[in-house]
Amino acid sequence: MRDALSRTFFLALARSALLKAGASRYGMRGPDGFARRFVGGETLNEAMGVVQDLDRQGFTHTLNYLGEHVASPDVARRAAGDYLEIIERVGAAGLPCKISVKLSQLGLELDRALCADNLRRILAAAGERDGFVRIDMEGSATVDATLGIFEAVWNEGLRNVGVVLQAYLHRTEADLRRVLALGARVRLCKGAYKEPSGVAYQDRAHVDDAFLSLIPVLLAEGHAPAIATHDRQAIDAACRFAEQRGIGPDRFEFQMLFGVRRDLQAELRDRGYPVRVYVPFGREWFPYFMRRLAERPANVAFVARSLLRERKGDPPVSPPSRR
Repeated sequence: MRDALSRTFFLALARSALLKAGASRYGMRGPDGFARRFVGGETLNEAMGVVQDLDRQGFTHTLNYLGEHVASPDVARRAAGDYLEIIERVGAAGLPCKISVKLSQLGLELDRALCADNLRRILAAAGERDGFVRIDMEGSATVDATLGIFEAVWNEGLRNVGVVLQAYLHRTEADLRRVLALGARVRLCKGAYKEPSGVAYQDRAHVDDAFLSLIPVLLAEGHAPAIATHDRQAIDAACRFAEQRGIGPDRFEFQMLFGVRRDLQAELRDRGYPVRVYVPFGREWFPYFMRRLAERPANVAFVARSLLRERKGDPPVSPPSRR
């Protein structure tokens, strides 16, 4: 219950314009800004430095240009144009071109036809670079529209696209089988939005059980499955199932968030499992950052100490241990 209340509290704060304005003064200031623990920078140049470093360490990566719920068609078109620049820069650097997009950033809530056209532009550009685009899943109210646009471009022959599904939604097993039947690629995660009880599991134990029940389906029937978690129990369960079914590490990957459980990322890499790090960047980092606090409120103490030191001019503090 306490975890649910903490999550609700931080997700509510994510909608605060006043808090966003205040946090923006310090969160990304200098190399030790507290938000840099989870965000790869505010600019593409900064994000490129992060992914190049990850590449040197033996990790793959996915870039996500932060932004959602745009207010006008022009903003949606500009976001699509920004993704075209990202694709060009990543390809020119000789790096694998993998990106994640939120359809609400491309105009989903304004005009679905506009959103689909923006997505097609991105998929075409990524295809020229042998790149892949993952559609992030957002709140439950957008699932049908998101899957509808995904299936539309898939059926048009644009196959360099996959989708994210969130295990805490009651509907996800059916959605997973629906997407797998197409032959498309799925990233399975637990879910990070506040949803009503009629739509999603509310307590951690039920969410964990749902996630664990879907991992075997994804591994056995999926196409290049992606398991997005920092949960040791879930990771161990996935590894055991894969070993029992003779599914080699080259046939699936673990995906983790930038700045979260770097120790576990390195351990899995060293054991021979592909690990992809999701690297978000951009000036619209605040809602994403608050969702990370909602998932792990222990990070709040780290943020508070960083803010106090920033205001006093003291040296930066180290982040809490990642166990």
